[in-house]
Amino acid sequence: MTYTSRRAVGLALTTLTGLAAFIMVAMLALILLDVVANGAGHVTWEFLTQPPSDGMMGGGIFPAIVGTAALTLLMTLAVMPVGVLTAVYLHEYAPPGSRLARWVRVAVVNLAGVPSIVFGLFGLGFFILFVGRGMDRMLGHEEMYWAQPGILWASLTLAVLTLPVVIVSTEEALRAVPLDHRTASLALGATQSQTLARVVLPGALPGILTGTVLAISRGAGEVAPILFTGAAYFLPDLPSRLNSQFMHLGYHTYVLATQSPDVEATRPLLYATVLVLLLLTFALNLVAVIIRTRTRRKAAGAH
Repeated sequence: MTYTSRRAVGLALTTLTGLAAFIMVAMLALILLDVVANGAGHVTWEFLTQPPSDGMMGGGIFPAIVGTAALTLLMTLAVMPVGVLTAVYLHEYAPPGSRLARWVRVAVVNLAGVPSIVFGLFGLGFFILFVGRGMDRMLGHEEMYWAQPGILWASLTLAVLTLPVVIVSTEEALRAVPLDHRTASLALGATQSQTLARVVLPGALPGILTGTVLAISRGAGEVAPILFTGAAYFLPDLPSRLNSQFMHLGYHTYVLATQSPDVEATRPLLYATVLVLLLLTFALNLVAVIIRTRTRRKAAGAH
């Protein structure tokens, strides 16, 4: 292939790549413009601070906002330690050719391809019917206390759903830490655990937080896994216990779009709810990005 041919092929690939990126951005912009244009006028203080009323055709979405935020927070607290520790084992401690590490990686890859609705059925069968029922028997509850849908089981189900994202991103972050840093730390007399705690993890922290951002982005908008594990159709009360059911912005959007007796009348509420869900997701991501950026700057200043 001549230089002219290679240049033409490169120019064509660059053009196609730029066109594909432009189409993706344009589609996202159209969706956002449609949501903002139809929903911004209905996002009022009363809408944000009141519970639903009039058969889901009036009122606000405050319980759904609190439920979504609490669910995302509990999911993050559950998935991060397990995901990070698994990635640390796979990259730092697993022997080369370890059969266990190979099985774990295969499980992570397969877990990432499971449909989200299957995670909901798994959460119902394992967390609620198996773990929850076992806890009720062990604690002597005569009535169902843990063996029922609740925010704890919904958050753990979402944690299993987002676990592959955290493991893969953390392992990539650990792989990006230069080997020279590990070697220098060990040469100075530090143990492997000290090197991991003081050199490797601080250097990989920005990448780990990137995994947190991705996990939050996916978990905050998922609806199928929480249908069976804790989300309520209508619940004006806020979740006060780990076994409490809760309202969720994504599920509330589904209810407004499909279950309302007058879909046209609830369309403004639907668009406003979608806008709030997007803003909440963007806000959670922004907080994680800010933390990641500051951590990266501190790490760069330390080096």
